[in-house]
Amino acid sequence: MCVTLIDAHHHLWDLNKNPYPWLQEANEPHFFLGNYDALKRNYLWLDYQHDTADHKVIATVHCEAEWSREDQVGETKWLTEMHQNIGHPSAIVAHAWFHTDNSEEILARQAAFPLVKGIRSKPVTAASPAAMKPRLPGSMQDPRWLEGFSRLAKYQLSWDLRVPYWHLAEAAEVAALFPETSIVLNHTGFPWDRSTEGLKAWRVAMERIARCPNVWLKVSEFGLRDKPWNYSENQVIVQEALSIFGIERCMFASNFPVAGLRIDFNTLVNSVSNMIEAYSQTQQRDFFVNNAAKFYRLDVPSIAELS
Repeated sequence: MCVTLIDAHHHLWDLNKNPYPWLQEANEPHFFLGNYDALKRNYLWLDYQHDTADHKVIATVHCEAEWSREDQVGETKWLTEMHQNIGHPSAIVAHAWFHTDNSEEILARQAAFPLVKGIRSKPVTAASPAAMKPRLPGSMQDPRWLEGFSRLAKYQLSWDLRVPYWHLAEAAEVAALFPETSIVLNHTGFPWDRSTEGLKAWRVAMERIARCPNVWLKVSEFGLRDKPWNYSENQVIVQEALSIFGIERCMFASNFPVAGLRIDFNTLVNSVSNMIEAYSQTQQRDFFVNNAAKFYRLDVPSIAELS
């Protein structure tokens, strides 16, 4: 099955030329998928094309890939040059800290690049619900962080939200404070705890943030630490997430090459396509193309024009 799609979240990197400490130094011990040595290689557009060859990818959104924070705009410059040379990626979610002294300067510099549609700035989070502490510097409850976040509207930038599900109540408070800012939750809210209790807590958290109409969802990254990709488990996650948010606020995203630690691109796309087959053809087309185009303001033909 060949699916026409926009990939709303992928990464590229050139480890020979550019600085990615997490890929060029010792492994981060708390990486959510466990060992990631297989990612420590160049992953460029030709590699992405090879992985996606069975499907018709009409546009992509590159999400910041932890380029060295000493040069937050460097990745944007590199990707912009790539786009000028080969026409890809179609859009960029760049990085800017919200709580630092130079926050507004970096936001302004990022926003000056036409391809930049949003910012991913990971707030300080806890490793587990039991370890949560209020109002930590750099967290979503930090006044300086909130001040920096407030500037997204000024620059017409969205926010890619990447936190474990136990922080979604805090994120919902942020979304309610800034209803004019579009937010998209990454990676299906990270349902890492697949126990009965864990899934119940994930559902409650997802329902809480889904009540904010300015929050959308990337249906992506179902990988678990040191465990294989499980279709039946992930089908439950996908179907419940779509039910909670409504498919009109959901978009497909691959998270490649990271997701490739657990599943190949073709199997991922076909699996998700099968999981949403109960929806109408129009809804499925919106999920795979039009919703991402709308959220990230991509200048691409609608799926109806492509059919």
